[in-house]
Amino acid sequence: MTVKPLFDRVVVKMTEVEEVSKGGIILTAASKEKPQFAEVVAVGNGIDKNGETIQMVVKAGDKVVLSNYAGTKVKVDGEELIIVSVTDILAIVE
Repeated sequence: MTVKPLFDRVVVKMTEVEEVSKGGIILTAASKEKPQFAEVVAVGNGIDKNGETIQMVVKAGDKVVLSNYAGTKVKVDGEELIIVSVTDILAIVE
């Protein structure tokens, strides 16, 4: 099954959090922060709520940073995806 977002929405897949810090310290589950990095899976057609076209600045495959607790979680074919508004994307990671 494929998820195609509508309007100014973007489908993302959260990336895995590293289990070891850069200094080599193993992180416990309690010390990990909620991951904010994701990969763009699909992008809507760029029409806002007023019917006007907006430029979608992300594309499938981009690595992005999201707002905390943004979007709606959905499970498709056993994979957890999140549908967010393009305004919930804070940055593109290059």
